Amino acid sequence: MRRKVVELPETDHVAVGGKAPDFTRPLVNTEFWEDVSLSDLLEEGPILLFFHPMDGAFPTTYVYNELTDRSILESAVQVVGLTISTPYDHARTIEDEGIESVRGLYSDPANEIAAKYGVTHDLDGMEGIEEPRLAFFLIEPDRTVAFTWVADAWPQFPDYDALEDALEDL
Repeated sequence: MRRKVVELPETDHVAVGGKAPDFTRPLVNTEFWEDVSLSDLLEEGPILLFFHPMDGAFPTTYVYNELTDRSILESAVQVVGLTISTPYDHARTIEDEGIESVRGLYSDPANEIAAKYGVTHDLDGMEGIEEPRLAFFLIEPDRTVAFTWVADAWPQFPDYDALEDALEDL
């Protein structure tokens, strides 16, 4: 079956040079989850914050596979996912997708963080139901955004070469 490409409305997302909004949400890793702020993670170094549709959605799986194949999950930057899925779903996804090297996956069921970053996506045919659109924010330790990529269609996939170039420039 061929998937229809849906153009998404323009978004006023956090831009390069802007400050990444801080937040605290459950961060899930291979062993447990706990509430962790973005600013606390940034004390350990830069972060590649990856907003994605719910766990199990084909764009999510596809992008994590590409990040793995390109060794981005193994890079010096902390890769952190964020979506509406629950911590239980995240724990399964980390195991099922073999992405144990990801720093963690934030759980944001109300999609509030995606709204702060300007990357919400209303699900087609489900009024009032939304999730994050695919988006990347490369965030430096002082919360300055060094790189962004935000989907303007669904499905649309990132420019991985540009992302790799931004990671090299850190």
